[in-house]
Amino acid sequence: MDGSGEKKVIRPRKKSLRRISARLLVLFLVATPLVLVSCVRTSGGTWYFDSAPLPEGWPELTPVGEVEIREYPSYRAAVVTEESGKAGTTPMFRSLFQHISSNDIPMTSPVDMTYDDGSATDETGDRMTGMAFLYRTPELGPVGTDGVVRVEDIQPRSYASTGVRGSYSPAHYSEGLARVNAWLSAQSTWKADGSSRFLGYNSPFVPWFWRYGEVQIPVARAVDSDGE
Repeated sequence: MDGSGEKKVIRPRKKSLRRISARLLVLFLVATPLVLVSCVRTSGGTWYFDSAPLPEGWPELTPVGEVEIREYPSYRAAVVTEESGKAGTTPMFRSLFQHISSNDIPMTSPVDMTYDDGSATDETGDRMTGMAFLYRTPELGPVGTDGVVRVEDIQPRSYASTGVRGSYSPAHYSEGLARVNAWLSAQSTWKADGSSRFLGYNSPFVPWFWRYGEVQIPVARAVDSDGE
């Protein structure tokens, strides 16, 4: 107290505040790379940030810039489509996240974003026809409907796949789709057999320029002129 009997308030000096702020900034700059590096994994010759576990039996990831065939096992998925009344990335994602949260289903990667062929090259450039969260194992939860979400078992299927690096944008989707279509046109073993999809393996917490994804087209073996 001072001579007047009032309690003296001691305020921290500006130098002390600046010193504390500087130390916190250094701690953040050091800790962030360590956390990110600890999550780095490699699969199929490409590196990615392990944001969440992959579904059981998931094949190796496709190298960035290359096109390869990937064989997928049967898996269970929670699906939202335009027909359910939900359109756009955010409404679909929220519906799926609410479904897994309320049913205690663990989050996995990737998130499956299905497009109409050519939709990423139109004027809007960001329309999807559906989105799916994949279950870790086929035994989790029952199949059926949960509001706008449909839980179903996806049958084994082959895809022509290419790895892409960067944001999950219509531009990167179009780039990958063009690469897969060019690869399909240059060979005669496989033919396109359905709508394309964009698999996003990372959460929004991963910087956009480090995110990894795959653009894929379902394929079937081509039948030659002799029917073999």
